[in-house]
Amino acid sequence: MSKKIAFQGELGAFSHSAVAALFPQDEAFACESFEDSIKAVQNGVADFGVVPIENSLYGRIADIHHLLPESGLNIVGEYYLPIEMNLLGIKGAKLSDIKSVQSLSVALGQCRKFIASHGLKKINAIDTAGSAKQVARIGNITAGAIASKLAADIYGLDVLASNIEDAKHNTTRFLIMSKAEIKALSNNGPVKTTFVFRVRNVPAALYKAMGGFATNGINMSKLESYMVDGSFTATQFYADIEGHPDDKSVKFAFEELEFFTDFIKILGVYPKGDK
Repeated sequence: MSKKIAFQGELGAFSHSAVAALFPQDEAFACESFEDSIKAVQNGVADFGVVPIENSLYGRIADIHHLLPESGLNIVGEYYLPIEMNLLGIKGAKLSDIKSVQSLSVALGQCRKFIASHGLKKINAIDTAGSAKQVARIGNITAGAIASKLAADIYGLDVLASNIEDAKHNTTRFLIMSKAEIKALSNNGPVKTTFVFRVRNVPAALYKAMGGFATNGINMSKLESYMVDGSFTATQFYADIEGHPDDKSVKFAFEELEFFTDFIKILGVYPKGDK
């Protein structure tokens, strides 16, 4: 039976591309916001959610750090999607026909050199896939959109130029979210563990809390802080480590972490993705 996979954005968004790569036989379920995509999984409308967590050029996607810890959902996988920008136009259009290009402001910013070299007028829009949808609807041969090749397929557009982004290392990391707790097995390939924690209000608490990971040889691939409830004095940390909670070294590291924290919550134990 086909599963339903929730994501934020229009059909053809880069999040939809991640869904298509991860769940090629299943149904992509478009949601207006990150909150809606998470609610779809919480309410059983969708079987899984695929949400972006960070981008190699623009850093973390802030909303997600606030939403995931309180969602009650579990991280069950990760996926790294290379972001390839494409200039799309209506059927029969040529690159020389295009006078203006619309897309999400971030996407336009990532294609500055291409846009400048072709003298195109930039039009800021809400998102990439929505821009493709609008170009297809208007049917103006001089109007282009920057979006994914999937968006071109969905909205019946031609790809007039491929991989037009300035930086070729642009990659977005996605997390796969599930209502059910699906933990990766230990000793069955590389594993990541994601957790959040708050340190006690004592001098050098964070330094001491992290010491257990260093002394036990645990690689911490991500550590970020963010405010809780808009308070400058309430800070929560989000961390990724390489290792399984059942590993002896990870157990020792978490035992030491507990001495200097008043809150720890594991959000997921899942197979490490290929970058």
